[in-house]
Formats: sequence, C-alpha cells, structure tokens
Amino acid sequence: QVHLVDSGGGSVPAGGSLRLSCQVSGNIYSFYYMGWFRQAPGKEREGVAVIATDGTTTYADAVKDRFTISQDHAKNTLYLQMNSLTPEDAAMYYCAARMTYLVGSRPPLLRDTYHTWGQGTQVTVSS
Repeated sequence: QVHLVDSGGGSVPAGGSLRLSCQVSGNIYSFYYMGWFRQAPGKEREGVAVIATDGTTTYADAVKDRFTISQDHAKNTLYLQMNSLTPEDAAMYYCAARMTYLVGSRPPLLRDTYHTWGQGTQVTVSS
C-alpha cells in the first residue's frame, strides 16, 4: 500500500511563503492525480490545487497566482509553493491522491474523488 507523508507547514507572517512537500512511499506514477486540500477549524475540507500525471493543473480561485503545485518524479514528491500568504490561508493542509483517470477537461478539485490522504501539515499565518 502506498502512503503519503506531508511536511513543510509552519507559522509565517502575512505576506510570507512556505513550501509544502508530500512524500510518496512508493512510485508517484501510481497516482493519476495528486493534490492539496485544506481544512480550517469549523470549515469543510476544500481543494486548493491538483495536478495530473500529464502536468495539467487546477487551482482554486482563492489561490490562483499565489500558489504553485508541482511534482518531482525522481524524488516521488509533490510540492505546493505558497506565496503572499494571508490569514485566510491558515489551515491544516493535506496531500491527496487518486489512482484512476476521471473523464473531464481538468483535474478535479472535489474532495470525494480522492482516496489516499496524508496526515496533514499545519499552516499558520499571522496578521
């Protein structure tokens, strides 16, 4: 069974940057889609950014032009570069993955379409 291990969270001031990492215990090519979701206290888990094995990406409107998702296949690692962070970005961030292709033009940001999850990494942004 392939596992995901999230890391890279921390506490930064507003306007700061963080890079999250998701280490895949096996072969990253096991998954057709990989992505990042986040959940703030009292809120639903929401999609942030996802990437397909062909490099196609989807971003939530709230993070477009600030966050960048990428993969390093040689290191079996998924990344999320987060710039210009605001207090609204504070949440637990989770790496997620799905093995199979879904018909559609963009990688899906829907939480229920992903079946493998990391343990989460906390991001705190102070104003």
